[in-house]
Amino acid sequence: MNKEDPRMRKRQALLTDSYYQKSIRLYDETESRWIGQTMQADSPEEEQALRTAYFKEAAFNALLISYTAGVPIAALLPRLEKLVDCYEIHQRALALDDDPNVSPLAIDDWPDQYEECVQVMSLCILLRRTDLLARFCTLIDRAGYAGQDTLYEDLLRKDLPGRADLDEWYHDLYTPLIRAIYASDASESSELLRQYCEGWYAGFEEEQTNWHDSHLDIEDDDGNYVGYWAFEAAAVAFLYEIDDRQNDHWAYPKDLVDYARNLQSTEVARR
Repeated sequence: MNKEDPRMRKRQALLTDSYYQKSIRLYDETESRWIGQTMQADSPEEEQALRTAYFKEAAFNALLISYTAGVPIAALLPRLEKLVDCYEIHQRALALDDDPNVSPLAIDDWPDQYEECVQVMSLCILLRRTDLLARFCTLIDRAGYAGQDTLYEDLLRKDLPGRADLDEWYHDLYTPLIRAIYASDASESSELLRQYCEGWYAGFEEEQTNWHDSHLDIEDDDGNYVGYWAFEAAAVAFLYEIDDRQNDHWAYPKDLVDYARNLQSTEVARR
């Protein structure tokens, strides 16, 4: 880990110090390495779309591996800001050669892209950056995804009032988490949250992701593993005040929930 910061305590044991140091350096240097170079593409517009997608992926991976490595939560904020910037830049690049309102993520067709979407939304929620949440979801909304998916809307409605109320969603693997929001009994909500976390990793086994089982491909300090986190479960627990004291699943980012709750308590106390 970053030995200059004694507060760092890695959050998943699969990550080694040297692997993190090499990975974060590569992610942070991605854009500078491509200065003066072009990616192979059939047109300048396609090249720009590929380039900005690559930079966005690097920013996303840098944020995730920083959290996994144990970077203090407040120190993640600049990386989240950078990531939302990258999504906006990538969307503008896609729009050069397509619909001006094209989404940077196809959340209806691809479960891995839906998961990426709710992960980013959840990090904005848990780090209490409603401004970034609004900017990010605008990119998805204006492509026609507003009012189409229950979990997407339920993640937004507490911080961004006026969202749609509906009872349908794109991907079945999120059903336990959605049911946790609407369960009439508090203990049932807690149990459904736990069940969702228990099935989260296995639920992506058959999906086309670039992260599932990535820890198996680590060789020395090379690999694509950045951590496995069900951030959306934590966001739901925070937003809907679900008791998560018994949820100690390894993919559940409990300290992010505590961070959000503490910030919220502080904000309420100041009013």
